[in-house]
Amino acid sequence: MAEEMAVVQKRRKEKIIQTTGSRKKAVARAITRAGKGTVRINSILISLVEPRYRRMRIMEPIVLAKSIAEQVDIDVSVTGGGVWGQADAARTAIANALVTWSGDKELKEMFVDYDRTLLVSDSRRTEPHKPSRSTAGPRRSKQQSKR
Repeated sequence: MAEEMAVVQKRRKEKIIQTTGSRKKAVARAITRAGKGTVRINSILISLVEPRYRRMRIMEPIVLAKSIAEQVDIDVSVTGGGVWGQADAARTAIANALVTWSGDKELKEMFVDYDRTLLVSDSRRTEPHKPSRSTAGPRRSKQQSKR
């Protein structure tokens, strides 16, 4: 019983950081803890994410912060949106996690110089459809006739 209490107390002192990233309707939540550099997206190792370009896009902050990324395990859960929105949301959550974990201003500046959307979520949203034309799109007008 005393041994179990010691394990529980050690876990409570463990440094855990939670960060978020979003893109359009996609929201990613990253949980960062000390580890060996394992990154999982929705319980799937990042090396198994397909297609390759999507994996490369998500891995950009990990490649830029190689030494810090090797010291932490990051678990990302992504919901909502489409495939690329989720990829960009996960990318932002991972970058914020690495910056928060390290507390290094140089890393933050490097991310901002490389691509600002690594740290700042894109605020653009789709324009809502207008009434009486809900399937046509927000800006479509009637086709013009010459005669």
